[in-house]
Amino acid sequence: MHEAMLYDKMPDNRVRCRLCAHRCIIDDGHRGICQVRENREGVLCTLVYGRTISQSVDPIEKKPLFHFYPGSRSFSIATPGCNFRCAWCQNWEISQMPRERHLIGGHPATPDQLVEEARRTGCRSIAYTYTEPTVFFEYAQDTARLARAAGLGNVFVTNGYMTCETLDIAASWLDAANVDLKAFRDATYRRHIGARLQPVLDSLKKMKDLGIWLEVTTLVIPGLNDDPAELRELVEYIVRELGCDTPWHISRFFPGYRMRDVPPTPVATLRQAEEIGRTAGLRYIYLGNVAESADTLCPGCGRELIRRLGFQVAENAIPRNGCCPACGETVAGVGMAGMD
Repeated sequence: MHEAMLYDKMPDNRVRCRLCAHRCIIDDGHRGICQVRENREGVLCTLVYGRTISQSVDPIEKKPLFHFYPGSRSFSIATPGCNFRCAWCQNWEISQMPRERHLIGGHPATPDQLVEEARRTGCRSIAYTYTEPTVFFEYAQDTARLARAAGLGNVFVTNGYMTCETLDIAASWLDAANVDLKAFRDATYRRHIGARLQPVLDSLKKMKDLGIWLEVTTLVIPGLNDDPAELRELVEYIVRELGCDTPWHISRFFPGYRMRDVPPTPVATLRQAEEIGRTAGLRYIYLGNVAESADTLCPGCGRELIRRLGFQVAENAIPRNGCCPACGETVAGVGMAGMD
């Protein structure tokens, strides 16, 4: 057992968890909504510390992060558990394992071992991904601190439901995040996810203020969040609160988990969302889960700067100064240079 961070003791051996925006009050012998944090006689314990359900070497573009050391590899890790219950979850077998199978699987791996494996495989960063990294925060932090000391970056692929207290702690070692902004209606979050919209918006603004490089993904689902008016409000929020240089990944939905009766998103819907984003002023927009170009173009002159084949970078024409070689426009991101 490993004692959890960010909780308050309460009368009658109850505790209040302050890790995510659910702020669960947990009775003795019970678990929080994530099902991987348990109250044991008034001590909140994390049940997934040192236990990975998945380890993989991925292109950083697969996260997706297109403006954080493009073309590099990221050592991706996950534990079971999630504080959401999305009906369309792509990794539900592991994210919902503790809730649906009453099982916490995985294999032992210390933070030192994870960092060593990341270095051995030539990775530029470690990604805490596949499930929600907030629920294995203690494990992620100990790994991330060692990674930072070894010269590696740290990235979260997250639903953004952490508290401000959690982000204040993570700011010293978290370099980048891709946040799933799943909808722009609180009712959608409450009905289909078991959460609220506002804490996600608060986290996005907090990450931006803390200097964490930020990219946003929206999985567009027919009949759920594809209304043009809603998408317009979503991108206007990104431009207004996060900035027009924030990359927006528009991802195509395919049937799965508890939404097998919903058809795939028409590509025309994604293109309509892309046009809405460009009209609102977003400078970097990418379509995901489609056979479409995922190239990075200069927002100033339109020159192709990074050419991608799937998740692989085929060519990067950005010089070390991080500016377009044709017009001098600065290209937003971290470690964007490809040319000597």
